Amino acid sequence: MSDRPLAQTVAALQPRARTELAELVAFKSVADPAQFPRSECEAAARWITDALRADGFQDVALLDTPDGTQSVYGFLPGPAGAPTVLLYAHYDVQPPLDEDAWLSPPFELTERDGRWYGRGAADCKGGLIMHLTALRALKEHGGVPVNVKVIVEGSEEQGTGGLERYAEAHPELLAADAIVIGDAGNFRVGLPTVTATLRGMTLVRVRVDTLEGNLHSGQFGGAAPDALAALIRILDSLRAEDGSTTVQGLAADATWDGLEYPEAEFRKDAKVLDGVGLLGGGTVADRIWSRPAVTVLGIDCPPVVGATPSVQAGARALVSLRVPPGTDAVEATKLLTAHLEGAAPWGARVAVEQVGQGQAFRADTGSPAYASMAAALREAYDGEEMQTAGMGGSIPLCNTLAGLYPDAEILLIGLSEPEAQIHAVNESVSPQELERLSLAEALFLGQYAKSRG
Repeated sequence: MSDRPLAQTVAALQPRARTELAELVAFKSVADPAQFPRSECEAAARWITDALRADGFQDVALLDTPDGTQSVYGFLPGPAGAPTVLLYAHYDVQPPLDEDAWLSPPFELTERDGRWYGRGAADCKGGLIMHLTALRALKEHGGVPVNVKVIVEGSEEQGTGGLERYAEAHPELLAADAIVIGDAGNFRVGLPTVTATLRGMTLVRVRVDTLEGNLHSGQFGGAAPDALAALIRILDSLRAEDGSTTVQGLAADATWDGLEYPEAEFRKDAKVLDGVGLLGGGTVADRIWSRPAVTVLGIDCPPVVGATPSVQAGARALVSLRVPPGTDAVEATKLLTAHLEGAAPWGARVAVEQVGQGQAFRADTGSPAYASMAAALREAYDGEEMQTAGMGGSIPLCNTLAGLYPDAEILLIGLSEPEAQIHAVNESVSPQELERLSLAEALFLGQYAKSRG
């Protein structure tokens, strides 16, 4: 059949895609029981198992992973002798942050200004819907031409490594000739993009203690060591004067060779306030794709409302460090820990606890699967050529899969373009991108089957 009917089929499937995405977004599947009940993640996982079974998948299973969460697996057999393609997404999401700042309820998919808003709409529940839509379209056009494995992770956003450890213990489960990670995104809406590199990450909690208990700031302030002030000094030591990351012993001068990110566009995408400068030196692409970046994600200290005039005895912070390809995340964690401990003023006691960790990733964009993806994206995007970019975020599973299956070709696509505002309030997905990428994935599976035939 021609590709035009396939495009029409994908378009006809969009109302179903929206309905199912709304059902998925409604689950408050934050994989942290301290914030949302575990039952929300369990319900989302059951929804996915039901959807896979309804679409003819075999061996559908809930996988209890070592971090206490569940991933969902299913297998869809293709023609005899066909290659196997693994499709990845995750159903856990970031917390909604300030729900009052959302223009519509975060767990209720809402259409506004041509986009669909809701937590996880782009990252990455929409990625699962993209996979399902592509497979359903192919079934209406002669069948799926490859063997398909689907794995939907339940704790990607937490970085706790449950699926990674499970895959290492069951290496045959996810073995495939090609792997499509549906958790990346286009550089721009309408500009088809594959992601060539991912930064790794390490996540640590740092605690500072100086006193047995809080003290009256009038009676003791000026001499009593303030734990909050000590923590502020420690965190400040992680940045140079220009704002660039400075972890002692960690290289921070690499450059990016590829698609550039104009500073004016970055300022617009990041919504930087007028007159506020960007951090660091080099190009924007250097800074967000090729160099380490530290971020203080949160601080435990008294809020302004209700604060008392006290010298603080203890304070905590959650610190994220993104590390570029070529930097070992384990070594980066050691360097970050040593830096935090060594930067403590006044003999303050510092304890550092590792919370999460994942290695950086670099794809082989010269592999045959990329030629198939380039052709598929060109067709789906009306002649636009595929671009290759980096991504500052982390998908720790990628390196695990690359290590387990060194001959597998790994491709990263997805719905998380700049307007999606993933991890922020008012996350959204472009329905046009969902349609085009669903079509592109369907075309890719057909192209890839032919290239391996």
